[in-house]
Amino acid sequence: MMDFQPHSTPRDTGWIEVIAGCMFSGKTEELIRRLRRAKIAKQNVKIFKPKIDIRYSNGDIVSHSEQSLPSILVENAKEILDHAETAQVVGIDEAQFFNNDIIDVCNTLANQGKRVIVAGLDQDYRGVPFEPMPQLLAIAEYITKTLAICVTCGNPADKTQRKVVSAERVLVGASDSYEARCRKCHYIPE
Repeated sequence: MMDFQPHSTPRDTGWIEVIAGCMFSGKTEELIRRLRRAKIAKQNVKIFKPKIDIRYSNGDIVSHSEQSLPSILVENAKEILDHAETAQVVGIDEAQFFNNDIIDVCNTLANQGKRVIVAGLDQDYRGVPFEPMPQLLAIAEYITKTLAICVTCGNPADKTQRKVVSAERVLVGASDSYEARCRKCHYIPE
C-alpha cells in the first residue's frame, strides 16, 4: 500500500478521501492512522460507523489487527451531519453499509470546509461494485486502494471471498465468514 501523500494539502476548503479495498486489506487501519495524525495535530475529529457493524465493539471503529478509536454509532448517514458540526475532520468507516445518502452527506461536509475520510469495501463478495462506494470514489479528491494477501496462493488480493452460504448481499462478519482472495482464486459461491 502506498502512503497517502497529497501533492499539496488543500487550504481553506474541504475535501473527500476514500480508502477502498477488500476485507483484510487494512482499510480501517489506514483510516485510524490518518485520524490519529489529525488528533496529534490538535484538529477536532469526529468518527462514525453504521449501527449494523458491532463485530468488535459497540463504540469504537476497530481494525482486524485490533487497532481502535472511539466512534459514534449512527443508524443512517444523515445523522452524521447532526454530530459533525464542530468537526474539522470527519472519519466514516464501513461506508458500504450506508445507503446513497452518504454521498450527499460527504459532499455537504466537504463543502463546509471539512476533511472527510471514508473507508469501505469497493466490491461485494461476488466482485460487483458495492454501492455507494463507486459514487464516493468518483467524487473524492484522494483515493487509496488497499490490497490484502490471497489466503490461497499469496498473490495480492482485491476480492472478498464469502465462506458461508447466504444469498444476502450484506452479511456482517469477519474471518469466520470471509477471506481475502486474488482474481484467480476468487469464486462466487452458489
